[in-house]
Amino acid sequence: MENAWPYITLIAGLLGLGTAGFYAWWVLKQDPGDEKMQSISRHIQEGAAAFLKREYSTAIWFLLLVALAMFIFVKNGDLPVGRYQALAYIFGVLCSGSIGVIGMTVSTRANCRTTQAAKEGMGRALRLAFRGGSVTGLSVVGMGLFGVSLVYLLMTKWWAPNTVLQVIPELGRNSVPDVVAAFGLGASSIALFARVGGGIFTKAADVGADLVGKVEAGIPEDDPRNPAVIADNVGDNVGDVAGMGADLYESYVGSIVAPVALGAILFAGTGHAWKGMVLPLAIAAVGIACSILASFIVRGKESGHPGRSLSLATYSAAVLTTIATFFLVTLFLRNTPGVKNPVGFFIGIVAGLFAGMFIGQVSEVYTSDAFPIVKNLAQSSTTGSATNILSGIAVGMESTTASIIFLVGAIAAAYLAGRWAMGGSAAGSLGVSGGIYGIALAAIGMLSTTGTVVAVDAYGPIADNAGGIAEMSGQPPEVRRITDSLDAAGNTTAAIAKGFAIASAGVTALALFRAFTDAAKVSSIDLSHYQTVIGLFLGAAFPFLFAALAISAVGKAANKMVEEVRRQFREIPGLLEGKEGVSAEYARCVDISTRGALRYMIAPASIAVLSPIVIGLWNAEALAGYLGGALVVGFLMAIFMANAGGAWDNAKKYIEAGNLGGKGTPTHAAAVVGDTVGDPFKDTAGPCMNIMIKVMTVIALVFAPLFVK
Repeated sequence: MENAWPYITLIAGLLGLGTAGFYAWWVLKQDPGDEKMQSISRHIQEGAAAFLKREYSTAIWFLLLVALAMFIFVKNGDLPVGRYQALAYIFGVLCSGSIGVIGMTVSTRANCRTTQAAKEGMGRALRLAFRGGSVTGLSVVGMGLFGVSLVYLLMTKWWAPNTVLQVIPELGRNSVPDVVAAFGLGASSIALFARVGGGIFTKAADVGADLVGKVEAGIPEDDPRNPAVIADNVGDNVGDVAGMGADLYESYVGSIVAPVALGAILFAGTGHAWKGMVLPLAIAAVGIACSILASFIVRGKESGHPGRSLSLATYSAAVLTTIATFFLVTLFLRNTPGVKNPVGFFIGIVAGLFAGMFIGQVSEVYTSDAFPIVKNLAQSSTTGSATNILSGIAVGMESTTASIIFLVGAIAAAYLAGRWAMGGSAAGSLGVSGGIYGIALAAIGMLSTTGTVVAVDAYGPIADNAGGIAEMSGQPPEVRRITDSLDAAGNTTAAIAKGFAIASAGVTALALFRAFTDAAKVSSIDLSHYQTVIGLFLGAAFPFLFAALAISAVGKAANKMVEEVRRQFREIPGLLEGKEGVSAEYARCVDISTRGALRYMIAPASIAVLSPIVIGLWNAEALAGYLGGALVVGFLMAIFMANAGGAWDNAKKYIEAGNLGGKGTPTHAAAVVGDTVGDPFKDTAGPCMNIMIKVMTVIALVFAPLFVK
């Protein structure tokens, strides 16, 4: 089976990509609606494609410098492992970047088709939007597993004379995790730029559109008179499809890389090291199959709530994965030297899977208007913007406690179960224990259903765009009612998906951290050493700097957007009055968001990549403290900002549904202000935190040979 399993996981990755291709074909075959709907959709397509092209063109030069540094400087003893890591890194960049292109291409074409489907009823519109999101979800897991499996096979099976791979055997199998980690770093690097840049773009447009359109001019959301409305709809795609797809692709690959690296160490010398490395790939393959099965059950009822159908798909994928993983793990690890109770590792996987679900449910409780917390936040808007903002900040802070409890519970359960699986031994021959491997498997457990989680998340921007197209093309109120219902479900599912991503980031970074300390030969983290304390404080401070740069970027770009929208309302005769034949200059607003995003994304992303290398070259123990501080504080800030932002958003929508006076009241205006504060929290700075902590940890792991004194 040693020879067969990597090929099985490679095929599973191709199966995920094939299913994504089928869904893309099905979506594009549907009716795109009338010419006006198609024209609006084309504006969104063109703006999104232009931004993504400019974003990747800007980031690629920095990424090539990282690859060059890896190629030249990274060695394992006298072996030039860096050259193979550089190739794997570039491959990871290409895979991650392609996820954004695939997902955005389909989502920007599914939007008008969802609007047209809404004319036929809720069920058909839900199915179309979900299948459009499934293209991104299944592309993420398919491309992720295919890429990691291919790198593994290249490093272990497919060397041959007269090829670039002919010297790989001299590196030995212990270098396989190093090269796989470099592939993960490539995915992380492009995801960081995509998430930061996309987040700045979408929130600059959203804040500008809301403040001038809703608050100052008093016109509806997605009104075609608003010059920023196309930029806002473009932003939904570049931020919440392209950026989010690259983000969760990076999370997914990172969750595979960590147990691959640790499994090679745990089972070294037993003759079964391949099992420790291939088991994570096999778990991911099972998750893909279960996500594909779950994607077929989304069938919304005309009178039902779309969120229930989406939740059913998520829970079904989790249950199917749990059952299949039990048989996989017990089959895989039986008769393996050192493994006394294989079911212990299964318990670790399940602990991660259900902790991710519970943390997602915490996000739902704190961000859905079906629960009292958001209703109370909406009530606070009756006394003005200040009380709304204070209440939202408190909601976000409070939500971190429950999330942390579930996270540490999963870490403890996975560690103890992993130790029990290895017969209770504290550590293997090379210092890695079954408990640490159990924690790494918990991370992949959290993300084993990524195909479904991302599909549910990517569905949201499609539904949101469909509502905008319905408004701008003058569709009947019933169509807008259906798209609004789909959009409201998407807001909640997006918060749940963010909970999954952030939770997995914490566990994955912890496992990668342990792999780094082994590679850098840091035997212990001693707080009596001043270098460790310096690193700890610097690491704890960095998430605040990172968030400040991201939020400040949104503020600066949004300010220019507000000025441009005001200028057009002031200088274009008849625009605000909605005169026939008068159109806003949408392209200028798209360009403002694009230039702002590209200008301001470089600093936070570059610091996250370069700071671990600079600190590591000074002192490896200081780097360990730096990573530890960034991990803990970054996780807490990510949860805080994601849930506070989601609560502000849905409190506004709760009022817009007719509660507490509805639209056009001072209460609504206060809620809109709170939502504009929450937008860069939940869609820019917050989602970037989980990428940030993993990018820094993987950078430290890949460049660890440079830090060994």
